[in-house]
Amino acid sequence: MPDLSSLKTVGIAGAGLVGRVLALNLIQRGIHVTLYEKDSANTPPNAAGYTAAGMLAPFAELELMDADLFQLGVRSIELWPNLLNWMAEQDCAVDFQHRGSLILAHNNDRADLHHFMRQLTHKLPDGYQVEQLNNARISELEPELAHHHQAWWLPIEGQVDSTQFFAQSERLLKNQWLVDWRENQTVEKVENHQIDGQAFDWVFDCRGLGAKTDIKDLRGVRGEVFWLDAREVKLSRPVRLMHPRYRIYIVPRADGRYVIGASEIESEDRSPMSVRSSLELLSAVYSVHPGFAEARIVNQLTNCRPALGDNLPRIEQLDGLTRINGLYRHGYLFSPAIVEKALAQLA
Repeated sequence: MPDLSSLKTVGIAGAGLVGRVLALNLIQRGIHVTLYEKDSANTPPNAAGYTAAGMLAPFAELELMDADLFQLGVRSIELWPNLLNWMAEQDCAVDFQHRGSLILAHNNDRADLHHFMRQLTHKLPDGYQVEQLNNARISELEPELAHHHQAWWLPIEGQVDSTQFFAQSERLLKNQWLVDWRENQTVEKVENHQIDGQAFDWVFDCRGLGAKTDIKDLRGVRGEVFWLDAREVKLSRPVRLMHPRYRIYIVPRADGRYVIGASEIESEDRSPMSVRSSLELLSAVYSVHPGFAEARIVNQLTNCRPALGDNLPRIEQLDGLTRINGLYRHGYLFSPAIVEKALAQLA
């Protein structure tokens, strides 16, 4: 492996979430980056990271993680403020929320919530705690959820505004003299030190599902979200609701905007949301807060997350080439720490 400081030119195939986090890290080190983006400036981003709610939820995901992955998520929560503060210094600010999150259930689903929390607390590493909330404590944290009588607070969790991150990172990178942003270029071949025949000191393959020809166990997992404008609803942190089929999340953004999602379907279909998913998501959100009854549906998005056979992120180091893929539904939770780990292996 070369010394990272010896790299003068780096090619990045894929300008999704991982590609952007990687490029931002590299230009802070003074390394020239060529970034290949398959979308054009005239269309909304097609990356899974744009559709995502941007949740940073290592506690809520601990059910499916081991301790190492939990610590990877915690590390990303430590790294996000550093990256976003640097972006703000470049006049490209992105909203970052770090007030923890709530998970709650209706009466019929309380047994599922207690079972989930028993599993979570059993796997929780030493030094971390969650808090069971009574009605008074719920009212203190989220006054508009005072009609709920039991919930849990997961304290270090938060979120990054994904749409802002995509807009601001693109603006920053396109105006950075160290970056050659090549939009509307679908990469056909990534190999040692080369992207589509152009040579670099090092190459990173961050194409997500675009790398299926090179990563045999790569697959897409469909996700669906709504954007709602609900000016009458005042929630200050992400809220998850236990549901018989999945956990629904409600993520507050600026100016009364909320991102609603949950579905996880083993399919690479990107067609519009089904009636069943729409009814389940919207009725569940209304059951959490009646103020959503008058919310306006601003957008409905579907996309596919890149996942590997074991649903774990993977860094593959080759001669002149690093592949980063398989972040599944944990893109924002893992990206900064995965990039840090990949660069540390080069350093």
